[in-house]
Amino acid sequence: MKTIKALTIRRSTVAPTVKGPEMRAPLRPLRVALCAMLFLVNFHVSAFAQSSCNGIHVKILDIRNNTGTIACALFESPDGFPDDYHRFAASIIATKIRDKQARCDFQDIAPGTYALVVAHDENMNGKLDANWLGAPTEGYGFSNDAKAWLRAPSFSAASFSFDGKNLDLTISLHY
Repeated sequence: MKTIKALTIRRSTVAPTVKGPEMRAPLRPLRVALCAMLFLVNFHVSAFAQSSCNGIHVKILDIRNNTGTIACALFESPDGFPDDYHRFAASIIATKIRDKQARCDFQDIAPGTYALVVAHDENMNGKLDANWLGAPTEGYGFSNDAKAWLRAPSFSAASFSFDGKNLDLTISLHY
């Protein structure tokens, strides 16, 4: 019998440290409030951080319609520039067009020399379509407003330096 009393006593001395459903109820509103506060603080910080993120920010102009997508390909070397962006681009962003406008934001980019290619993939087949002569039938553009005369410009003609801070570029499409 002493053994049973000892177990009973132990249970009664341990019972206040065990949290049953009746003990959690007063803490539940506090936890919900704390979680909500943390969410709102993190949401506000995230929203604020997006406007001040370092990177290459590209505004695309002269888009002829809202059909399809805009693809922005960032190259860090002449390899594959500009045609083989699926294999050689350091980063590719595809974005929807809204009100004949689009923007590509490249973040976490190391300082260096880069070149950009932008294509308006109207039929969303993943490539820049061309006619039987090889002339593009969809919109395209290059950083530095490099011109394509009978062939695509070179990497050096389209290249620019990035110092790791914010860089705002504007690229006009040609059809």
